[in-house]
Amino acid sequence: MIGGALYEGLATTEHAAVEGFQSGKIRIGACHDYGCVGSVAGIYTASMPVFIVRNTTHGNIGYCNLYEGKTSRRLNYGIYDDEVKQRLDRLRDVVAPVLHRAIESAGGIALKPIIRSALNMGDELHSRNTAASHIFTNALFPHLLDQVDTGVDKLKQVLNVLTEDNYFFLRLSMAAAKATADAARDIAGSTIVTAMAMNGRHFAIRVSGLGDEWIVGPEPTVDAKFFDGFSKDDIAWMGGESVITETVGLGGFAQAASFALQDYQGGSPERMIEINLSMYEIVAGENSDYKIPFFRFRGTPTAIDIRKVVATGITPVVDAGLGGKGGGQIGAGLIRVPIECFTRAAEAFQERYGHCN
Repeated sequence: MIGGALYEGLATTEHAAVEGFQSGKIRIGACHDYGCVGSVAGIYTASMPVFIVRNTTHGNIGYCNLYEGKTSRRLNYGIYDDEVKQRLDRLRDVVAPVLHRAIESAGGIALKPIIRSALNMGDELHSRNTAASHIFTNALFPHLLDQVDTGVDKLKQVLNVLTEDNYFFLRLSMAAAKATADAARDIAGSTIVTAMAMNGRHFAIRVSGLGDEWIVGPEPTVDAKFFDGFSKDDIAWMGGESVITETVGLGGFAQAASFALQDYQGGSPERMIEINLSMYEIVAGENSDYKIPFFRFRGTPTAIDIRKVVATGITPVVDAGLGGKGGGQIGAGLIRVPIECFTRAAEAFQERYGHCN
C-alpha cells in the first residue's frame, strides 16, 4: 500500500504515506468491495489498467489488474523500487493500450472455454496457468497483428509480457472466478461460500446467506516447497484474494488435473488425488463446465457449503505462492483454510436464521 501511494504521487516518503492512511487523506478500500481481486499482496491504484470480465448470464463484472512479470520482485509481493515502477509504467503506458485495442478488435475473449481447455491440458488455474496463458495468447495473436501501426517495439513488449513465463492468465482466471462467485451473493438462507481472502493476519470467508459480512479466522496452515535458502520461518502472510479461484472449483479443487504442480509446490500424484477427492465431501455439487480428465471428466468440486465443512471437519485447500518477510516470493505450497472460519459462520447463520442445517 505504501508502494502504491508512492507510485501515484500521493506521498513522497514511506512515513508520509503511512500518515496519509492514518489521517484518511489517502483513501483506501477492500478489493472485494469494488469487484476486484488482488494476487498475494496485490493492490489497485487509480492509474492501474484492469481487465474487465463480464458474467454474461448475470451481468455482474469482475476486475483484475495486469501481471507484473516473471521476477519475484513485484509490488504484489511487497516490493516497491525503481524497477517495479518501470514495469508498472510499461504495463500502463505500453501494454494495456495495445491489449485494449486487440481485445476490442476480437469482440472480447470468452474465458470459460479457455479455462475448460486448460484443465484438460494440465492447469488448475491458480498455481498453474501454463496452458491457459498460451491459449489466450493464441486467441489474441491475430488481433495483436492488427495493431502493427503502434510499432514493432511496442508489439514486442506486449508479446514479451504475454509469454515471458506462464502466469499471465492467472489474473484473468481470478477475475472470471470473481464474476462467477459474485452472482451467488446475498441469497437468503444459502450456506454457500461466495468469497475467501487473507489480509496478512487472518483468513476470512463470505457466505451467501450472510451477505457481505466477513467471517474471520486465524492464519491458515501450509505445506510448502521453498526456494533455495528459505524455510517456513521466512513466510510472511501477505494476504490476497486469489483464493477466489478455489471458491468456484479451481485451484486446489482441481489439483488432480495438474500433476505437474509437484515440481513447483511439492506433493505427489497420490496425495493430490486424495486431497482433490476429499473436496467433493464439502461442496454442493460438481461443475458442469470445468472437469478433471483423471477423474474420467468428473466436474470439479464446486460451491463450498459451510454445513458440510463443519460436519466433516474437512476444510478447503488452496494452491498458492508464498511471500517472504523481506518481500518477494520464497516458495509455493498447499494452504489449508482454518476450521474456525466455518464454525463461526455456522454460528452467525444460526443467529440470523435460527438454524444451520
